Amino acid sequence: MNHLVPMPVVMPLLGAALTLMLAGRPRAQRWVSLTVLTATVVVSALLLIRSTVDGPLVVEVGGWVAPLGIVLVADQLAALMLVVSASVTLCVLVYSIGQGMADGDEETPLSVYHPTYLVLTAGVCNAFLSGDLFNLYVGFEILLVASYVLLTLGSTETRIRAGTTYVVVSLLSSMIFLVAIGLVYSATGTLNLAQLVDRLDALPDDLRLVLQGMLLLAFGIKAAVFPLSAWLPDSYPTAPAPVTAVFAGLLTKVGVYATIRTETLLFPGGRTADLLLWVAGLTMLVGILGAVAQSDIKRLLSFTLISHIGYMLFGVGLTTSLGLAAAIFYVVHHITIQTTLFLAAGLVERRGGSTALDRLGGLARLSPLLAVLFFVPALNLAGIPPFSGFLGKLGLVQAGVDDGGPLAWGLVAAGLVTSLLTLYAIARVWNLAFWRAPHADMPTATGRADDAEQPYEDPAAGQSGVMLPKLMIGSTAALVVFGLALTVVAGPLFDISTDAADDLLQRTPYVEAVYPEGTP
Repeated sequence: MNHLVPMPVVMPLLGAALTLMLAGRPRAQRWVSLTVLTATVVVSALLLIRSTVDGPLVVEVGGWVAPLGIVLVADQLAALMLVVSASVTLCVLVYSIGQGMADGDEETPLSVYHPTYLVLTAGVCNAFLSGDLFNLYVGFEILLVASYVLLTLGSTETRIRAGTTYVVVSLLSSMIFLVAIGLVYSATGTLNLAQLVDRLDALPDDLRLVLQGMLLLAFGIKAAVFPLSAWLPDSYPTAPAPVTAVFAGLLTKVGVYATIRTETLLFPGGRTADLLLWVAGLTMLVGILGAVAQSDIKRLLSFTLISHIGYMLFGVGLTTSLGLAAAIFYVVHHITIQTTLFLAAGLVERRGGSTALDRLGGLARLSPLLAVLFFVPALNLAGIPPFSGFLGKLGLVQAGVDDGGPLAWGLVAAGLVTSLLTLYAIARVWNLAFWRAPHADMPTATGRADDAEQPYEDPAAGQSGVMLPKLMIGSTAALVVFGLALTVVAGPLFDISTDAADDLLQRTPYVEAVYPEGTP
């Protein structure tokens, strides 16, 4: 089964090349993209099953023996991230196809969109599978270059301005990461993660702390943790709805994944644990206070995205098996739910003509299905029982209580406050956008808000943007069901997260998979 390890990277890259050659043939591009991402989901699921049974799967690319060659490693954590990310990207692709067909491809020009989207997918998968720091950097750069193109689709002034900010911040984080890689190689003579385990342990503590701090700074910018998160609310909401959704669901989580991988594998012992806990608490509270102050759904969701990154750092900072397992579980939950909410926000914008709360109203009556598609993941994000959001937060709270330290208790309190404020923010969106009477400028079934008593039945209204394309509705509904499935399979999923956390903390399974005869 090891030969399948590179496939989540290779298949999207080949698909990108093929869709680029098929420019001008949108139907063929769509089928290639759908086939490639479906195959990626299947392969990722197989890798998760085999890594759970047999341990980490390793491939030395090109037959070059580690550490000279590139190593791809699919352990339980990487495989789990692959399954979730591939499933989400597939659903978002279907959504974007529906939007493109309804809009005449004005928002997502197909000749550019599909190759770039597949390259982005390849970059994300490469980052998850990377077995050395430089290849992790390459994965980041692949996805970032693709994201620059996707963020500026349509070439409007707002998108170009937001894209410029995003490019500057991304280049800064990449430069810091590259400098950190150079320092690591200068100090140890290798960038292979398994080999770094022994060599970093042999370095003086102060030098290790400097290297650790550099990597945390680079990953913190990419993950949008406070105070390195000011760029995100101004960048993500300006992009087309499917682009915003995949960015919110995946790109920040790649930074979180890199933090989890390096903190457990390369820098065990918790020297930065207190710093991570402080950053986690501030990220939670500042992010959610920003969300409460917003009057636009997309910006509000962008701030909740920042806020809930704090929950993941909370679990990492505890440096315990339960804390790390809960963090992994919460990453899986948040990728799914945050993506779903941004897709639902795109539907709200299409149905109501805006995402500004002061221009919306009555959506629960005008479009009951849209109301359900927003309401269910919104409750999940807020952590209402028995959804997966509640279960993930419960695991983090239990881990904090088990730790028993004053800082851990402070994070438990911050997490509870953040959860309540998330519920308040979501309830505010529901009351203003869905529950109250329609705004005078909103399109309705008959085209006028004062006719809102009329039933939502007019098929011809689709020409004015009132009717919602079936593909957009279906893909959003699929992600809502996927989010509910996380609650149904929460027990097995938490078991996988716990096994992954134990392997990360032990470090031995990863190292022995890459170097069965011992590290050189």
